[in-house]
Amino acid sequence: MKKPARSPFRPARLAACLAGLGLLLSACGPRVPAGEIPVGEYGSLTGSDATFGVSTDQGIRLAVAEVNAAGGIDGKKVDLIAEDDEGKPEEAAVVATKLITQDGVKAVLGEVASSNSLAAAPICQAHQVPMISPSSTNVAVTQKGDYIFRVCFIDSFQGKVMADFAFHQLKARRAAIFRDEKSDYSVGLSSVFAQVFKRLGGTIVSDQSYSAGDMDFKAQLAQMRGSRPDVIYVPGYYTEVGLIAKQARDLGMKQPLLGGDGWDSSQLYSIGGSALDGCYFSDHYSAESKDPRVVSFLAKYRAAYGGKTPDALAVLGYDAANVLFAAMKRAKSLSGPDLRDAIAATRDFPGVSGNITLDKDRNAVKPAVVLRIENGAAHYVATIQP
Repeated sequence: MKKPARSPFRPARLAACLAGLGLLLSACGPRVPAGEIPVGEYGSLTGSDATFGVSTDQGIRLAVAEVNAAGGIDGKKVDLIAEDDEGKPEEAAVVATKLITQDGVKAVLGEVASSNSLAAAPICQAHQVPMISPSSTNVAVTQKGDYIFRVCFIDSFQGKVMADFAFHQLKARRAAIFRDEKSDYSVGLSSVFAQVFKRLGGTIVSDQSYSAGDMDFKAQLAQMRGSRPDVIYVPGYYTEVGLIAKQARDLGMKQPLLGGDGWDSSQLYSIGGSALDGCYFSDHYSAESKDPRVVSFLAKYRAAYGGKTPDALAVLGYDAANVLFAAMKRAKSLSGPDLRDAIAATRDFPGVSGNITLDKDRNAVKPAVVLRIENGAAHYVATIQP
């Protein structure tokens, strides 16, 4: 069922191919088999956020296998061309350009990290190639143009969800924020959380920052400890979050950490261990759901990937691909403008992560769930409607 990914693209490969624009269009033209529909995917298949890219890729490949087994799009099979951006914005721009100008893809699926989507989106927009992000939540992503879509909720909703939850459910009145200053995702979520929490009547008693790749967070955590917060909001990615949780507990800090969907990785629990118990994060779905669509997807995914339980990134990769394929079947043609219009018309699509309706800004209107971590697993707490 799994089709091997094509070799990850590197800038050196592009340089070798690009002796000039003429060579790009001739010697390096599309390599898709005749009669197939090329669809591009870019993501962090390697690097510090690799579980994001791998999970998304697995969800997308499951959707591709299913659509092709059912006859493809108007009798033509989908040819998925996957590229590794290594989790780097500059590489995301390179591989997006390669997918469009060299491989001739009809649409692009990706990315997870908002900074990477923000780097690739202008390229897709300029070439009038629709791009659907499975899970980039930064508000600015779809503002890059009318060819840019997403099937996940946005940070203005996700940040509000956790501010409301902290204030009303956890009865928190004093919050600290710990943001990744170089991440559009983290900065955007932090800003929304702070605005909403203060509007509700809470106080932000400390606002600290770090950078992805940092290993020592004790100086910032010690400052937070002195400000006596009830909760600490850490909307980062799993690698740093796990370390932050351990170091906070080492300093005697017992406050619950709160976060967003960037926590969702099995590696979070490997890194953070029991230090994460009693912490909460917002996400796109819960594997504990009894919804028939979730139950069915879990069974298919586990059968395809050795019994592994899918995280939300795999679910959203699957949903993004299926939204695209449904639009391809409805579109007048697979030209950029026609395909864009068909995607934009998506209403009540039955996704695993919930019914997906794209609004006028090409964002998905859908609920979020809040999960609580205990004993190395995330457990369902609540569903929050938009």
